[in-house]
Amino acid sequence: MTYTARDEWQQHYGEGKGWRQLGERERELLAEHTPVPEGGGRALDVGCGTGELAAHLAGLGYSVDAVDFAESAIARAREEHADIEGVRWLQLDIERDDPAPLHEEGYDLITLRLVYPFVRDRGRIVHGLGERLRDGGALVVITPVVENTPEERRGIALDEEEIVLLGAGWAMVERLDADGLAFLVLRGPCHADTRAVEKRPPTSHALTGALAVVTDDAGRVLLGRSRRGMLELPGGKTAGPEDFAAAAVRELAEETGLVADPVDAHAVTMLVDDSHGVPRLTAVVRITAWTGTLANPEPKLFDRWEFFDLHALACVGDVFAPAALALDAVWPGVIPGLQPVTAYPIASDQPPVPGEPAEAGRLRAAMAQTVIDGGWAPSAPVQEALRTVPRHRFAPEVNLAAAYDGGDRAVVTRYDKAGTAISSVSAAWLQADMIEHLGLGPGAVVFEAGSGGYNAELIAHTTGPGGRVVTVDIDPWVVRRTRRFLAEAGSRRVTAVEADAALGAPAHLVPRGGFDASMITYNCWDIAPAWREQLAEGARLVLPLEMGGYTRAVTFERRGQVLHARNFTYCGFVRDQGQQARTIPVVSLLGGGLTLRFEHGTAAETAGLEEALREPRHEVATGITMGAANSSFGSLQLYAATILPGFCRLAAHHEGVTGIAKNRDAPAIVGDASLAYLIHVQTKDGDRPQDKEWEWVVHAFGEEGPALAERLASTVRAWDRHVRADDNDRHADPVLTVHPAGTPDDLLPAGDVLDKEHCRLVFRWPGRDVLLPRPAEHPGADIVTEGV
Repeated sequence: MTYTARDEWQQHYGEGKGWRQLGERERELLAEHTPVPEGGGRALDVGCGTGELAAHLAGLGYSVDAVDFAESAIARAREEHADIEGVRWLQLDIERDDPAPLHEEGYDLITLRLVYPFVRDRGRIVHGLGERLRDGGALVVITPVVENTPEERRGIALDEEEIVLLGAGWAMVERLDADGLAFLVLRGPCHADTRAVEKRPPTSHALTGALAVVTDDAGRVLLGRSRRGMLELPGGKTAGPEDFAAAAVRELAEETGLVADPVDAHAVTMLVDDSHGVPRLTAVVRITAWTGTLANPEPKLFDRWEFFDLHALACVGDVFAPAALALDAVWPGVIPGLQPVTAYPIASDQPPVPGEPAEAGRLRAAMAQTVIDGGWAPSAPVQEALRTVPRHRFAPEVNLAAAYDGGDRAVVTRYDKAGTAISSVSAAWLQADMIEHLGLGPGAVVFEAGSGGYNAELIAHTTGPGGRVVTVDIDPWVVRRTRRFLAEAGSRRVTAVEADAALGAPAHLVPRGGFDASMITYNCWDIAPAWREQLAEGARLVLPLEMGGYTRAVTFERRGQVLHARNFTYCGFVRDQGQQARTIPVVSLLGGGLTLRFEHGTAAETAGLEEALREPRHEVATGITMGAANSSFGSLQLYAATILPGFCRLAAHHEGVTGIAKNRDAPAIVGDASLAYLIHVQTKDGDRPQDKEWEWVVHAFGEEGPALAERLASTVRAWDRHVRADDNDRHADPVLTVHPAGTPDDLLPAGDVLDKEHCRLVFRWPGRDVLLPRPAEHPGADIVTEGV
């Protein structure tokens, strides 16, 4: 007897039926191999039935969560064990329901007694349960085995191959006998790194084939555990004049029992590789709709079929190489470390494919609420976008909790060879804040530099059905990934283009009069002229701008040829890879123990500095303090970076003469064989955070050190008087305008000027009296002047 439907189990328990009682040997093995941790432990009993095992675990001292999907089972468990304390009885389908009721802190013990053979997606469930184990915890599976089970009841038992698969990838597997039942104790990592592997050499008639990529109503992908000991996609060779889509549909039915219409089969990529020296052409066919019940019509070829979470594909063990490449073609990045392969993406008109687990909706709502409560998404359109756009589908290589982290967490999706992040899905609050400052209206056409898909979809959703987004990225892999994710889950209102975003959008995609708004999603040392030129008059550009090495997401509004800053937000992004990428001049001192970074792009003269650093240190206390609640530098770094000649950043790579903590840096200025820099020194300590205090202090070396120190100290005091606020989020911002490179000094407003290659930035800080020559009168010149 093997039940497959919930109502069958409901009827089973409702009629008073049960299962084999917990045996004495099982009790002994549990006590011996999974003792309660000191101080108490927490256990999860999956498929608890009428609760006998859960009650026993509570008696051992565990706090137990006992779950079953049959309401009748939970009702009987509560009634039969009403006197048992320490058990939460939960009606929950571990395969399909949102696991929100389970403890986020994890479990010391997870048990599946007489349950595992009934689990459909066994690999996915074991992986997910393994992720819930605390360090040192154990997963215990108690199950009948085929050799001890009558033939007519072997559907509820495991054979030896299944038991081997169950233990694959765990650091420790103990198999014990409990009166004929297999008693398996699994500990350690519950995954094996994914490898793309081959079968035997192909025959001459097996050089072309089609693979079907199918997902269920939760967005999980279908894979078969083949008799060759690897995971495979449904698929096989074409027959006669059959096209690839038709072949994929036919193979899907033959191998899994699922039925699809060829109109719902879309060839999205052609893969070209070889197997054992024989060329191979594989069509990747995305099937967007299907019917039927999953089965295993070819048991000689496959052990079983099941659906896998996308984020788990990196640790499922051996995968048939073409299947691994096909998965990567649909969801680039989900399987790391694959060898490059020749691929020809096909511009098929694939409709978006629905499907997500219940947990995704709950986590997305929680993330949106966190962002809204933080004040980052005040408008209804942006709020609705956060609640609607499936962020996890644009970051399939991480689990749902990571994808929907509502804090500062970004999901890195690509690294360079040095291990530096070069593409990511940014923190949700920052994306919302930047979109809000675009000031979008219904039907807006928006330019985005730096692709990924999710941010562009948020923008498209915010602009409504009539809106459109053009997103540009220089990295072919990122563009391929973006296009695929947009096809899977997008609105079909985003166009992804492979190009250097610093050159703007292709001319045929620029609306007449310019874009209604533009957003740059990577750190910019400079502002590309195309971003201003392709922007409509009065429209807004939001970009993360580096100023002295400190990044702010600045909202600019175009007025003629001048950009006027309207808002500053603290942020950090990956760096530009295009023609605007900059190599920052760096000078090494004291054998590499210190480095000076000249973030403005021009290195100052540093001769004699090493000798100066070996001389006594000069110190100047600024008298300016901060408490634990106001412990950041706030806008002080930016203030110093934009007003001080010779500004740089001094980084320490080990403890030494500077007093700067290892691998930290400090604002600095250099002079003739002299140096001064700013640090903070703790002046008060206490048990409570409010009792602690720090003071900004200037250290200096060299003959000009005292003068440089006083200049830096005076800067701190001026910042404290005119810019600083008790609330770090409310420091005064400068008036900032951006002018084209080559704009003469007499046409600039008063302020401190920071020159880039393509533009000139003019800062006017509160309380700072900097006057340039009054602009000359130029009738008809489209220059806006301020501050004079």
